[in-house]
Amino acid sequence: MDAFRLSHPFMLTTTNVYNATSLCTLSLATHPRRWFKVKAGSNHKNNQPFDAVAFEAERLELDAEARQAMAEAADPKAWKWVIRKRIWDTMEARNFANNPRPVHHRIPNFVGASVAAQKMRELDVFQVAQCVKVNPDSPQKQVRFFTLSDGKKLLTPQPRLRTGFFSVLESSMLSLDTMNEGCTSVGVAKHGRPIRLDEKIKVDLIVIGSVAVDPRTGARLGKGEGFAELEYGMLRYMGAIDDSTPVVTSVHDCQLVDDIPVEKLLIHDVPVDIICTPTQVIFTHTTIPKPQGIYWDKLSPEKLGQIRILRELKKRIEQETGQKLPTGPSEKLPPTAQRSRRG
Repeated sequence: MDAFRLSHPFMLTTTNVYNATSLCTLSLATHPRRWFKVKAGSNHKNNQPFDAVAFEAERLELDAEARQAMAEAADPKAWKWVIRKRIWDTMEARNFANNPRPVHHRIPNFVGASVAAQKMRELDVFQVAQCVKVNPDSPQKQVRFFTLSDGKKLLTPQPRLRTGFFSVLESSMLSLDTMNEGCTSVGVAKHGRPIRLDEKIKVDLIVIGSVAVDPRTGARLGKGEGFAELEYGMLRYMGAIDDSTPVVTSVHDCQLVDDIPVEKLLIHDVPVDIICTPTQVIFTHTTIPKPQGIYWDKLSPEKLGQIRILRELKKRIEQETGQKLPTGPSEKLPPTAQRSRRG
């Protein structure tokens, strides 16, 4: 059993953001820390050989199921989906994307991603960072490589948090031959060290994938599953990040938009501080508040059912506090948590 820190005494507070409905969240005010025991799932290293081929085949299969389910569940009239579809359609029509394609329901692997990654590498916030959290999507692969090759700690989640939590990789854990592999989902599963909820870790920079981003406000849209927000919330709970931790994204210039209505953003949406494209670096000076943790009343029973680490955490908090946490409304979700853990 592992330990998880939560502010004590336990409080529920309500916060109004962008005229959104008042939402309940756990306060993370400066109170003495209390420790909660939570299991943090083990990785594949159970004295069995790691089957990279089976892992990748299963990942691709589950990703295809997830994209199909997203397509079926999407409301074509919802404002976020209108913007996403416009960007995806444009990138396909103008051939602004590399494989995997089509880009719909993905973080697009845009043309020039490696150039944007180099611009990110040159940022002061990247150069001074010792630990960088990077999303596992294709367009940020070069960012993950620069993180490792520059001698930094790379913190990355398993895709859709389906097999556990985050893993840490360092260049000292890899050879020159395996460093490139370490930038892939297979490499993370094969070489990474899974961290626990009580891990004493400080993340200096967050790199996040985007479908669309507004350079004037820092408002961002992902592909619609909400995992970037969950990952951010978990790191806030761990005390690994705070409001001052920079959030950076890399996108194609065509993914820059000016029609994300800030007043319609939800309390858990993560804004970005810096945008790197193949042609420019933009400092957004965003005034959008960053999420303070996990907003349990936004998590559906289905989403909780997919992510074991969240179920364990929610159950333990309820046991320790004697208070039942809120749960969000039901939703139709893709089957992203049924990995057989082969190998």
